[in-house]
Amino acid sequence: MASVTVRTLAAKKRAGEPIVALTAYDFTTAKLEQKAGVDLILVGDSMNMAVLGEETTLTAGLEVMLAHTRAVSRGAPGTLVVGDMPFGSYEESDAQAVRNAVRFLAEGGAHAVKLEGGNRMALSRAGAIVEAGIPVMGHLGLLPQSLRLTGGYRVVRSDGLQRLQAEAAALEDAGVFSIVLESVQEDVAAEVTAGCTVPTIGIGAGRGVDGQILVVNDMLGLTPGFSPKFLKRYADLAPAIEEAVRRFAGEVRESVFPGEEHVYGAKEEN
Repeated sequence: MASVTVRTLAAKKRAGEPIVALTAYDFTTAKLEQKAGVDLILVGDSMNMAVLGEETTLTAGLEVMLAHTRAVSRGAPGTLVVGDMPFGSYEESDAQAVRNAVRFLAEGGAHAVKLEGGNRMALSRAGAIVEAGIPVMGHLGLLPQSLRLTGGYRVVRSDGLQRLQAEAAALEDAGVFSIVLESVQEDVAAEVTAGCTVPTIGIGAGRGVDGQILVVNDMLGLTPGFSPKFLKRYADLAPAIEEAVRRFAGEVRESVFPGEEHVYGAKEEN
């Protein structure tokens, strides 16, 4: 069982202790994030863009998300792992939502699931999944899975405050343990957070939330050219990786690698 649980996050909110969250999509990254002390790992459908190179999250498939969730769960068994339910995996009915949420725990090894929105459909799905005994994280503000409906990626500003407050309260009533606030004006996110009894975790939501999350590929500098205002790069790995590959390619072409120290001799043991 993970040493960090949904109860841990609730205690952090009560104590005013910031929650640290990141995405991860593979075993190795998840293992490193756990060693570094991350509280929560989201296996986000952002994987569809950050890893698979798609333009949106809309084509993220359930089977692929389950496979990545399983890898992350194996890499970070002591961390709270949340599987992001992709577009099409919960919209049809409460029964479909519960069935696929169960798969995230039973097959993916996740401890909880996340789904987007605060409308009647999303509230019904969240409530049904919680009633099935599965923790649910909500997601308000910018909703990537609703991109076609909203017409683009837009920051939610003060004119959306009352709606966000109402949706957050409704999600709490449905039983969610936390709410992601994405691309929300700072004072708006702070006011929503102040009215929530569950932790809020922001991405592009300023400093008044209970925790922060970033897409790991972005904060490590693996997505050159992508630089939204909220993103801070803590490393610049893309040039380092490119240089390492160039050195490898050069040494192979110059017959420098493999060297004597990299080959097996006839008398050596395996």
